[in-house]
Amino acid sequence: MNDDQDLTKRRTSIGAQRNPASQEAILQAAAEILAEHGPKSFSIEAVAKRAKAGKPTIYRWWPNKAALLLDTYHRQKNPHLHADSGDLQRDLTWFLTELLAFWRRGGSGAIFRSVIAEAQTDQAACEALGAYLAERRKHLGAQIRATQARENIGAEVNPELVAEMLSGFAWIRLLTNRLEIDEEEAGKVVKTILDGIRGRG
Repeated sequence: MNDDQDLTKRRTSIGAQRNPASQEAILQAAAEILAEHGPKSFSIEAVAKRAKAGKPTIYRWWPNKAALLLDTYHRQKNPHLHADSGDLQRDLTWFLTELLAFWRRGGSGAIFRSVIAEAQTDQAACEALGAYLAERRKHLGAQIRATQARENIGAEVNPELVAEMLSGFAWIRLLTNRLEIDEEEAGKVVKTILDGIRGRG
């Protein structure tokens, strides 16, 4: 019996459906490796060994390293990042401030930068990042759409495109290591975007 078969027997899966205990062990192992050694030392082999899970199990649920990195990264984020207080200016200012603060803390920014870097030369990583970003645009876009009617934002405005504009600013700050931002500066960024889409049509 080879090592992968032995490891798989220690922590069984249930076909394509994820076993919650195995999933938690894998994500916890991934988070520990990232915290201890950073993204440069991250590998499916290292995660499998620490989680006592077979590599085939990991690859069945996460088709590549980038997908597992993104899942590990995302579970560290503030679940209340997309709060809806009824004031879009305030909510998006909070989102931007908290996102950059999250990237400053605990190596999360380095993890996301490493995925972006890998996506430049690896098609699988590019696809994983694209799928993740599409889901993030959907969530932030839904938040914008919820306030579209009551905040004089025309129906022709695409909320997902607005979300991408805001995320684009955040990405530039991440990739140039300028993550310090206060509420006043974040508010000016958001106001510039919202002023451009209000009262159109």
